[in-house]
Amino acid sequence: MAEYLMGIDAGTGSVRVALFDFRGQNRAYAVAEYGTTYPKNGWAEQSDYEWFEALKKAIPECIKKAGIAADNIAAITCDATTNTLVYLDENDTSVRPPILWMDVRATEEASFIDTIREEYDATKFYKPGFRADTMVPKCMWVKKNEPENWAKTKTIMEFEDWLNWKLTGRKTVSMSVAAFRWNYDDKNGGYPVDFYNAVGLDDVVDKFPEPVLKVGEVVGNISAEAAEIFGLSKKTVVVEGTADCNACMFGVGGVRPNGMTLIGGTSTCLLGLSEEEFHVDGVNGTYPNCMYDGTSLLEGGQTAAGSILTWFKNNLLPAAWMQEAVNRNMNIYDLITEKASSVPIGCDGLVMMDYFQGNRAPYADSKARGMFWGLSIGTTPAHLARAVYEGVAYGANHCIVSMKKAGYDVKEIYACGGLAQSDFWMQMHADIIGVPMYTTVESQSAGCLGDCIIAAVGVGIYPNFWEAADSMIRVDKEYIPNMEAHKEYQFYMERYMETWPQMKEIVHKTVDHNNKK
Repeated sequence: MAEYLMGIDAGTGSVRVALFDFRGQNRAYAVAEYGTTYPKNGWAEQSDYEWFEALKKAIPECIKKAGIAADNIAAITCDATTNTLVYLDENDTSVRPPILWMDVRATEEASFIDTIREEYDATKFYKPGFRADTMVPKCMWVKKNEPENWAKTKTIMEFEDWLNWKLTGRKTVSMSVAAFRWNYDDKNGGYPVDFYNAVGLDDVVDKFPEPVLKVGEVVGNISAEAAEIFGLSKKTVVVEGTADCNACMFGVGGVRPNGMTLIGGTSTCLLGLSEEEFHVDGVNGTYPNCMYDGTSLLEGGQTAAGSILTWFKNNLLPAAWMQEAVNRNMNIYDLITEKASSVPIGCDGLVMMDYFQGNRAPYADSKARGMFWGLSIGTTPAHLARAVYEGVAYGANHCIVSMKKAGYDVKEIYACGGLAQSDFWMQMHADIIGVPMYTTVESQSAGCLGDCIIAAVGVGIYPNFWEAADSMIRVDKEYIPNMEAHKEYQFYMERYMETWPQMKEIVHKTVDHNNKK
């Protein structure tokens, strides 16, 4: 009898593959990287060839590390970045590089949608502005700017669907991803054809694979070709998954209504499940039946988070810091944290806005851009470093504030991802938000564990998601907010929230000017 489950978590920079037993014990973990290209400001693309090569490396390596036979894997579930779109011709070859989730080239298309948004119910999921990074604006852009590629495109699919296709040979649509990013409404007829037609995508549904599968439904068995290429068994079942962030939510236990999960990596996502459906400015969603029937997913988050810290390291890091890290045999990020911690709360008046790649929430503004303000001659690199940490935490809290205004009261947060590996950053988030924060044992592989929880339910090992989560997840650390620090942070939090409304018009004019070049 098969005793293991495999999770395949395809993130922004790498694919992570893990094997767990049915009690959530990690047996093996493997990672293979792929690259991203940035052809123009605001653009981001990847290569499906590199994805495939990464899978060919990571899957066999994980099985080898675990020391198990391939036919001992009961089921596999995949997750992937969403809004990462693949365009295939009649020979199943990409007509252009996949457009990555963070790509915001379609700002004009999103702006057009906002001019007609009141006429179509499908726009309710993104308020106050339609998101340029989602499927509809991106497809509008391709159809307008690359008509020859659009004409050659027979199949449009998400990265998640591409993974399932490569494993089973079957082309399907993840209903979870479609609800999350394609304006699909399971309660009201599925695809909003009237809306698609209104924006010029009258032929887009014909390019979607026909089967639409819910989270936990069986896609199919591993194909003979995939078994040969990846070292898998044809006996193994592939179970429909979800977006990478949603898999992480399940992987830290966010399977019940009224919880909150923070996934902090290149970007951040803040996700909860509500039994009530609502659509308000400042909160993306709620997305009906996105994870399972009877619940709607609500979403906040930041397009840039950990990527801003990486940007600081790559562009602003003093050479003396790098040398100090070498001399002390110290990880450079640990040194950055140490330097930042030497600066008081509020960075002596320096505030960073984290909109380096637009704003996901609460403004849903693809033309937003980042900034530092409050600079003085006394500002040091340590001030800039701490301002990065604080600005990202302020951005997360701004999403929480918007959720509370909508009636969704957050009392605790479970976190995972790279951000959750930093005690300094986690405590800062807890202090700024003012609620306890928790991490789990499998924080770094939460997506893979979430996939395995889904797989376990899909093949009947557990009857539902919450029983699977209770059996397979263990809490690791807790961060209790320092209420004195919370009080001190509130002054700067208020200044942070006041900034964008005053800068919006200026930044928009500049972005529009640069986009015309």
